[in-house]
Amino acid sequence: MADDRYGLVVDAGVEVPVPGDGETWTVGAVVLDGRGRAFAQRRGPGRRLFPDCWDIVGGHVEAGESLLEALAREVREETGWRLRRVRRLLGVTSWTGDDGGGLRHEADFLVDVDGDLDHPALEWSKHSACDWFGPGDLDRLKENRSPGEYLVHDLIAAALGTGSATGLPDGRAILRE
Repeated sequence: MADDRYGLVVDAGVEVPVPGDGETWTVGAVVLDGRGRAFAQRRGPGRRLFPDCWDIVGGHVEAGESLLEALAREVREETGWRLRRVRRLLGVTSWTGDDGGGLRHEADFLVDVDGDLDHPALEWSKHSACDWFGPGDLDRLKENRSPGEYLVHDLIAAALGTGSATGLPDGRAILRE
C-alpha cells in the first residue's frame, strides 16, 4: 500500500503501532543491502545512552510525529538515505535505558532505502563507525553489551532469517512473522 503522506510504500499487513498518551516511543530501521547484510552504526563512546555499542538506524519519536514520520526522519538524519519502503514490523519492545530517561517503547522495522549504500552520511558527532553485518558477523553486535542486552543482535538476526529471537531474558519480546 502506498502512503503518499511520506512518499513511501508500506507493505500489506504491516502493523504500525499507535503510541498512547504519555508514552515515550523510539523507532528503528534494519536496512539490508543487496548482498544479504544489515547496516549498523557504532554509537560514540561519549553518548549518554548505550555508549560504544552497535545500533540500528533510529531514534526517539518527537511530539506530534507518527512512528513512520519519525522513522523517515531518523533514516535521513543518520544516513542521508531516503526511506522508500517498510517491509515488515520486526518487533515491539519496551525497555529502560541507562540514561534515567524512563520506560520507552520501540517499534523496529525492516525497510528499503534509496541512496548510496556504500557512503552513508553518518552523524559523526554521534557515531564512531558503521559496517554491514552478514550472518557470520553477528557476534560483533554483542560488543559492549551484557547478556540479555542483545536487542540489536536479535533484530538483525531476525531480519537476516538466521535467528529465532522470540524473547529476551528481561521480558522484552521480539515479534516475528
